[in-house]
Amino acid sequence: MLSTPPLSLYVHLPWCVRKCPYCDFNSHEFKGEGGRGALPFDAYVDALIADLDHDLPLVWGRTVQTVFFGGGTPSLFPPDAIDRFLQQASSRLRFAPNAEITLETNPGTVEHGPFTGYRAAGVNRLSFGVQSFDDGCLQRLGRIHSSDDAQRAVKAAQDAGLDNLNIDLMYALPGQTLAMALDDVERGIALAPTHFSHYQLTLEPNTVFASRPPSGIPDDDDAWDMQEQCQARLADAGYAQYETSAYAKPDRQCTHNLNYWRFGDYLGIGAGAHGKLTLGASQQVLRRWKLKHPAAYLANAGSAAGIGGDEFLSESRLPFDFMLNALRLNEGVPLTMFEARTGLPRAAIAGTLEIARERGLLEVDEAWLRPTELGRRFANDVIGLFLA
Repeated sequence: MLSTPPLSLYVHLPWCVRKCPYCDFNSHEFKGEGGRGALPFDAYVDALIADLDHDLPLVWGRTVQTVFFGGGTPSLFPPDAIDRFLQQASSRLRFAPNAEITLETNPGTVEHGPFTGYRAAGVNRLSFGVQSFDDGCLQRLGRIHSSDDAQRAVKAAQDAGLDNLNIDLMYALPGQTLAMALDDVERGIALAPTHFSHYQLTLEPNTVFASRPPSGIPDDDDAWDMQEQCQARLADAGYAQYETSAYAKPDRQCTHNLNYWRFGDYLGIGAGAHGKLTLGASQQVLRRWKLKHPAAYLANAGSAAGIGGDEFLSESRLPFDFMLNALRLNEGVPLTMFEARTGLPRAAIAGTLEIARERGLLEVDEAWLRPTELGRRFANDVIGLFLA
């Protein structure tokens, strides 16, 4: 049966101190004079509020379950800017009690005092872009922090009373060995976060690394060994893998990302932000994205000119978009969720499910579908089967 899914709010803060050579996100080095103080915090928060006001009719009466500040480097914004936005947003939208509110932070850009300010503003989950605890690897990745910076930042957040913390770690880095990858995981575990994101370095198009690949990147077999052994160590330490690159202590999965992977709705505001919303009695699925460049966004936010594009998903496209998210989950999803989130009968994908099952890529029964171990390893092949 068709039903409106949970709603999240994604807020994009686009600036960073230095663009990393592997990064393909909508992030922009701030080149103005004066460092942090020269960033247009007030003007950008005003733009976010105008952007939110423009999109509010799409989500009237719905409750926001989670908020996620992504970037760029959101921790460049001081706590009072985050506080002002959250106050304005919660006066316009109903926030669920104890809504998960996440802020991404770079250990090299936080002045460790403000963590108490972020917590007072309503942030109750932090995600640290550590990537590695090896200073040589960090330098080759173009990061601006050291391993000591990362450890101090995580401990400072814990001292400020923030106990729901994610650490991002990458593997298959230039010059990295299996022992180095395992040491990164070991040092992360010692900090006792509640969650890890552990993912392989990939050379994305339109990045510096894509045009000038670094030397010493481990080959596919070595990368697979790193993934398997790091995954086993995380499991031994009590972090269960629940998604392709996500590991969590019990009941500490990222609720915001789970909503993405279960094909939930999210309102996207900020420069380059993407959203996905289920609209009206017909429950059509709309994807909307905003202008990418911060200057263009600041000039047009809150008007139709600030929208980079709109797309209603066709019935033939819905199965692919649903599976692109849902098959990232180790446990898979109930087939009733496919019906509820797409409005399509399971018969619409029955033939494809049978092909994937026969190839050993999916486990499918009357109530549930989930990727097999082989399906998780070759996830892109599985998802590609659902292309129209």
